[in-house]
Amino acid sequence: MEKVEALSVFFPAFNEEENIRKTITEAITVLKKVAKNWEIIVIDDGSTDSTGEIIKALIKKESRLQIVTHTPNRGYGAALKSGFAHSHYPLIVFTDADGQFDFGEIIGFLETQKKTGADLVIGYYQQRQVPLYRLLGSQLLWQPAVYLLFGLKVRDIDCGFKLLKKEIIEKIPKLEAERGPFISSELLIKAKQKGFKIVEVGVHHYPRKSGKATGASLKVILSGFLDLVRLKRKLKRI
Repeated sequence: MEKVEALSVFFPAFNEEENIRKTITEAITVLKKVAKNWEIIVIDDGSTDSTGEIIKALIKKESRLQIVTHTPNRGYGAALKSGFAHSHYPLIVFTDADGQFDFGEIIGFLETQKKTGADLVIGYYQQRQVPLYRLLGSQLLWQPAVYLLFGLKVRDIDCGFKLLKKEIIEKIPKLEAERGPFISSELLIKAKQKGFKIVEVGVHHYPRKSGKATGASLKVILSGFLDLVRLKRKLKRI
């Protein structure tokens, strides 16, 4: 494919010492092939292991890599907002730092964006590698709730692999979610209401080899549903 002019990439990370080096080095290899200018931002969201030290060591070898540190941990939503705030280029890609995605699939996102003129290209899991209860919770509870409240219907709201134009973040109402699964839904709901074009593309998802996922606790899930209700009430007042 023809290289894009410039691309910002960021990875939210929390206690990913066993995965982060591989995630970053693979991304660098791919970015050299697909973008003339690029940057990688890793949001170290209050890690208590050696995630931050590994990133800082890699920065010494690659000037286009940077770290943003949260102290203490603030949650996935806060990490995404920091990623958006520190991204400088017109196209932004974000994905997870845990190695469950093949970053090379960014080529499909870029080709889809160019072909369709989409403002957002969002991934959907071709086969999500998580416990059954998480699959059912997403498909039977979360996504139907988002559709009923906001009319947003996509194959997978929460897939952690997305490409978007920076102008979306500049033009939609300020993102508010800090913790819980709501940030991805909030982003898509507000983008849809502003008339931005959303296109979906399938991505592979691989089992986590190391570390532990932190987004499936009952507290986090309940927080997400409360955020849904709050946004619905707020939009009614606008």
